[in-house]
Amino acid sequence: MHHCNSSGAAPLSPFSNDSQWEGQPTSPSLADSENVTSERPILSGPIAAMLSMTLGILSNIVALFILANAYARLRRRSKAFLLFASSLVATDFVGHVIPGSIVMRLYLSGGVPSEEYNRADPLCQFLGGSMVFFGLCPLFLGCAMAAERCLGVTKPLLHASLVTTTRTKLSLSVIWLAALCIALLPCFQLGSYTYQYPGTWCFIKVLEDTEKADVAFVMLFSGLGLASLAVALVCNTISGLTLVLARVRKKPCNRRSARSHDIEMVVQLVGIMVTSCICWSPLLIVGLITVKQSYEGSMGNDLATYKTLMIMGVRIASWNQILDPWVYILLRRSVLQKIYFITKRPTDFKESTFRCWEIHSFPSSEKNPVSRI
Repeated sequence: MHHCNSSGAAPLSPFSNDSQWEGQPTSPSLADSENVTSERPILSGPIAAMLSMTLGILSNIVALFILANAYARLRRRSKAFLLFASSLVATDFVGHVIPGSIVMRLYLSGGVPSEEYNRADPLCQFLGGSMVFFGLCPLFLGCAMAAERCLGVTKPLLHASLVTTTRTKLSLSVIWLAALCIALLPCFQLGSYTYQYPGTWCFIKVLEDTEKADVAFVMLFSGLGLASLAVALVCNTISGLTLVLARVRKKPCNRRSARSHDIEMVVQLVGIMVTSCICWSPLLIVGLITVKQSYEGSMGNDLATYKTLMIMGVRIASWNQILDPWVYILLRRSVLQKIYFITKRPTDFKESTFRCWEIHSFPSSEKNPVSRI
């Protein structure tokens, strides 16, 4: 991409992926006191950030449309999964629009000077809280979806008696409320939000002048995020092994249809889990390491490195809200059928378990001309 080298360029949004940095000392006294060189980004313009936002919005809208159409056609045993999935995509959509709009505003206004990073204005508090809230919600929802599917695959009768639409909605409310309470902790002096390099986004204070409350806040945020990913990994592994064993035992075809439906949902959950691990693990781990080094005062001359790692981590994390909806768009039954048909011989395709997949099963959009008795 063509980089604009004008001196009046604004700082790059964390949601943009193309930038390069040029060291510019702000003042001799500041450079001497901090022993680091303040950096300002040279920008490629707002095009990359706008394209990222547009792609995220369109992806989530398409995924919501697919999930909404599938909800009315599904049997009750699958509605809980759809409620969780729809809530996840809706949360990603809102989490992409609100923080992205604020970041774009800061980006276009030139960002916040480095000497004012620690100012606690309402905009920064709202943006920081939004990033924590919309960061935890997808991780919590992915964990809840994995646990729900694990129960449905391993204990279908218990799942049918315990998992209802009312309880699913209650679980969603608890998840959103828990994430909101954690995001609001700085309002009670339990941690703080500050502007982060290059002055276009806000997050938990991790780089300089960190206190015990900041360390505890980062440990809580990262610990809950990593724990959610771990629980999802365990649940999806159990679900996958159970389905593999059922396939090996070659259950009757009337159960094979339900099993293939479960396989589809587990495949989507694995896609969500892999996406979340790739996108969120760098920021969660780097945040823990950075706040530990900052609190112990052992960061030394590596401050610029940690700044770069944090901005890279938040950029990667922002792609989670773009990639999540594509799990539902691409890992649909109709798409999987076509992929399987392309990779296998037609004779193998006819003998596969796909012959028992029903047209009304989520989230296929193809019509089945065969009528059932």
